[in-house]
Amino acid sequence: LALPPHNVVGLPALSPTMEGGTIANWKVEQGGSFAAGDVIAEIETDKATVDFEAQDDGVIAKILVEAGNETKVGDPIMVVVEDSADVAAFEDFQADPQAAAPVGAAPVVDAAAEAPPLSVAAANPFLLTPAARFLSQSRGVDVSALPGTGKGGRITKGDVLQALAQGTKFPALSKKELPPAPDVPDVPDVPVQKPKQRDALSSQEPVLSQPRAPFGKAPAVAFFDVNSVPTSGAPFEDSKASKMRQVISARLTESRQTVPHFFTSVKSELDQVLKFRKSLQSQFGVKVSVNDVVIRALALALQDVPRANSSWKNDTGAVPNENVDVSVAVATPTGLITPIIFDANKKGLSHNSSEIKILAKKARDGKLQPHEYQGGTVSVSNLGMFGVTEFSAVINPPQAAILAVGAGVPRLTKDLGTKTVMTSRLSADRRVIDEPTAAAFLQAFQHYVANPSILAL
Repeated sequence: LALPPHNVVGLPALSPTMEGGTIANWKVEQGGSFAAGDVIAEIETDKATVDFEAQDDGVIAKILVEAGNETKVGDPIMVVVEDSADVAAFEDFQADPQAAAPVGAAPVVDAAAEAPPLSVAAANPFLLTPAARFLSQSRGVDVSALPGTGKGGRITKGDVLQALAQGTKFPALSKKELPPAPDVPDVPDVPVQKPKQRDALSSQEPVLSQPRAPFGKAPAVAFFDVNSVPTSGAPFEDSKASKMRQVISARLTESRQTVPHFFTSVKSELDQVLKFRKSLQSQFGVKVSVNDVVIRALALALQDVPRANSSWKNDTGAVPNENVDVSVAVATPTGLITPIIFDANKKGLSHNSSEIKILAKKARDGKLQPHEYQGGTVSVSNLGMFGVTEFSAVINPPQAAILAVGAGVPRLTKDLGTKTVMTSRLSADRRVIDEPTAAAFLQAFQHYVANPSILAL
């Protein structure tokens, strides 16, 4: 029997790096109706738990993935119809994995026959996100002409998946864009001549050299087996890495392998900052932390040294950023996430302080929205509250810098007094930031920390 008109809805890509997700809970039950803008379900992504909002009115005829189950991006999760009277027809419905479409899309048709092919000549020079680039290379298609919905027009993985679901035809990816596969050519055998015998050995049998084996591909080497390591027998429990930690692992590994890091450090005196904090609290009732001061000083230093506030794009090179958007590292039970204070240089100290408190709480509760952690022009990571005096952080591409801030440590002065000193280490992308630029930025940052009253202006 023919089924009524319907849409098979796939799991959307709710973040650029999302490859799969878990349905945390359904906000609309099977048979329930929804309107455009309503939250249909909460989905746990690689970054946070995100609301899945409807783009059009409809009725859920069939829920294909129950709450608590994990599924991949694009896999069917529900069937949507327009009339509640059609719900009963889908009681025994089984989804075709290829039939998934976005919420609010037209009924499933042969989109490949209707979608015009994209022209490579019309390609925009915007950079693909790492997830979108990986998907492009794995499918062997050139998606550079696709309009990007990410910040600054960047093409996200969601853009690519949606275009593929709609049957958009992409040109084949040129070979020059594919990473070359290394190979070791075989070298023909080289005959080895007998060595000339010395006079002292003339009466003995000649010594024949062993023939040398030809060069060729290296034999396969067995990797180290961790299970072969003897253990104490103490009980333990294996814990599967969360989606967030898997993404962090892949992203930071890629960063260390492809981004030329270099490091510069500066020591700043915190005594004036501590006095400034007490003054704000006693006179105005405003509470700010050392981290709030660091963020504000960082933003103003980037404003003074705009070259340090740049990003790297593989197709255009170093690109200056007009806004100073500071990504602040926040530790959560599932991993590290970096909510963003947008235009941090244009906001006051107390405003930034209030904003980061709200964002940090949402991050720990897994309630951050994608626009609150996607983007950023520079990152800051502060481990001072954990007693760490100094450390080096890994750059988060396409950003070109991250500032690692340690704890204040008492140091003895020449006059046998003490002062509190904080070490800040800048990890910079050498393709974008050179040593003089890094030094100028750290000098500006050090100046603002030493004179915190300027930060209140």
